[in-house]
Amino acid sequence: MSLQRDDGIVLRAQKLGEADRIITILTRERGRLRLVAKGVRRTTSKFGARLEPFAHVDFQTFERSCPPRPGSLAMITQAETIAPYGSSVVPDYARYTAGTAMLETAERLTEEDEPALQHYLLLLGGLRALTAGEHAPGLVLDAYILRSLAIAGYAPSFRDCAGCGNEPAEGVPWRFFSLPAGGVVCPTCKPGGSAVPQQATMELLGALLAGEWASADASEPRHRREASGLVAAYLQWHLERGLRSLRLVER
Repeated sequence: MSLQRDDGIVLRAQKLGEADRIITILTRERGRLRLVAKGVRRTTSKFGARLEPFAHVDFQTFERSCPPRPGSLAMITQAETIAPYGSSVVPDYARYTAGTAMLETAERLTEEDEPALQHYLLLLGGLRALTAGEHAPGLVLDAYILRSLAIAGYAPSFRDCAGCGNEPAEGVPWRFFSLPAGGVVCPTCKPGGSAVPQQATMELLGALLAGEWASADASEPRHRREASGLVAAYLQWHLERGLRSLRLVER
């Protein structure tokens, strides 16, 4: 038998039987876990409300066999709330849809039982930014997706050519954007079907990836919409299918 303690962010909760749930959590130490929470759907449950999506929790798990058998799920036996981000996110539609897309992105870009500290810290920071309300939810979401992709090894280039690495003249980004190439490309490397975003859109994308919030917050709505479309397309290219939650996000 094995008892372990960790803290993490609840990504998803699925019904199991009449009273239980399978909880998907992105943890600090052990990466993404799927755990069984017994009886949490009963009104008498002591910690069921603490295991809702967006919650940052400290929890204890119980494993009957050590090492665990393949396919077996550990049980959550204790859970204490560290930060109830859901209380600020869920009542607001824009925050809720952006936050849901962030949780889905975290689940898709991490592997089960594989440590993912950078993804965990990024998601934690993203939820804090979302609840603080200092930036538009759509900007927080796009910045989160770009940085998540960078952590996963798919960092896009928004200045130098993604094909040959050449720098643009006078510091102005190359005009063409290619999903297969991994970002902006010069005229020589430009493949067929490349997009031609506005220069302000490329500057916004670079600012979101770099965390230059003063520049991002000053951007115009039309450039935000174009940037969001490129971010969604770039994410879908690497995931091979899009996020279901992105369709609900206000743009």
